[in-house]
Amino acid sequence: MKAMRFHRHGGLDVLVYEDAPDPIPPPGWAVVRVRACALNHLDLWQRRGLERVKIPFPHISGADVSGELVEPGDSGLTAGQRVMLQPGLSCGRCHACVSGEDNFCARYDVLGYQSAGGYAEYVTVPAANLIPLPDHISDIDAAAFPLSFLTAWQMLFARARLKPGETVLVLAAGSGVGQAAVQLAKTFHAKVIATAGSAAKLDRAKSLGADEVVNHYEDDLVTTVRRLTANRGVDVVVEHVGQATWEKSVRCLARGGRVVTCGATTGYQSTLDLRHLCARQLSFLGSYMGGKGELLRAANLFFAGTVCPLVDRTFRLAEAGQAQARLESSEQFGKIVLVP
Repeated sequence: MKAMRFHRHGGLDVLVYEDAPDPIPPPGWAVVRVRACALNHLDLWQRRGLERVKIPFPHISGADVSGELVEPGDSGLTAGQRVMLQPGLSCGRCHACVSGEDNFCARYDVLGYQSAGGYAEYVTVPAANLIPLPDHISDIDAAAFPLSFLTAWQMLFARARLKPGETVLVLAAGSGVGQAAVQLAKTFHAKVIATAGSAAKLDRAKSLGADEVVNHYEDDLVTTVRRLTANRGVDVVVEHVGQATWEKSVRCLARGGRVVTCGATTGYQSTLDLRHLCARQLSFLGSYMGGKGELLRAANLFFAGTVCPLVDRTFRLAEAGQAQARLESSEQFGKIVLVP
C-alpha cells in the first residue's frame, strides 16, 4: 500500500510518501480501506518527537479515520460497508474497559500513536472500534468527527458535568476541539463565549452558535469575559491551549467554576495561586479522549444533523506535509482532512 511515513523525528521534510507493507490484522481485527483521515496536533508532536515517548519507526500517524471495510473481523459487519473508527484502543478486558471507561485502561492508546494509523491506504483496528455510517454522512465529515467530538464530549459532560444554563468559555474555537465544544455546549442549552484570532474566525464561531466572541489577540480576555458576565465569570473553561492561556483561564472563572483541559499546545508549565483555589472553590480537571459509549452518544447527534464537524480543507495523502504545515500555522478553522 501507499503510506505517508517518517523514519526519524524532525520537520516536515521527514515525511515520506512511499510503499509500505499492507497491515496484517490480529485475530478478530478488521481491515479498513481509508477514504479519509483528519489531522490532529498529535500528528505534529509525534513527527517532531515527544519527551520520554518512543515512537516506533517507520511510523504512520493518523487517529481520525473513515473508510470501507475490507476484512470485517469479528464485527458482524460486511465487507464493503462504510465505517467511522473509534480512535481509542484498549485491552477490552480490564475493569475500566468492562465498566465503559476504556479511556482509563492502563493499556490505552490512540490510533496512530504507538500503532499504525490512517495516513495510509489501509489500516487495521479491533472490530469493537468500527462504527457503521449512515448513507447521508460523507467520508470526509466522518473522518473529521471522532477525536474532536469525543474529546469535547468527555470534557463538557463526563468531567466538567456541564449543567443547562451555565456559561462556558471555549478557547480557540477554530480548533477541532473548540468547534466541537461550541456545538455540544449549545445543544445542552449553555451560554457560550468563544475565542478566536481573527474576524473571519469569530464570524465562523458565531455561526456555530457562540453567543459572544472574543478576539484573543486583540482583546483583554479576562476583562472582556468579566464584562460579558456582569463580573461573575464563567462556570466552565474548555482549555486546551496551555501555558499561553492558563492564568487567564483561571481568572475568568466564577466561584465554584471548573477548568477542564485536554492538552497544552503552547506549553505545559503553569502556576496556580492556591489561595484562589480554596477561597473561590475552583476545580481543575484533566481529560483524555473518552469511552466508546461516549463517542456513540455524540455520534447520535452527528447522524441526526444536530452537530456537524467543520472541515477547513482537504489534501491528498501525498500532500500530508502541506496539510501539516497549515495546521502548524493555525490558519485553519475546523479540521484538515487527507483523502486518497
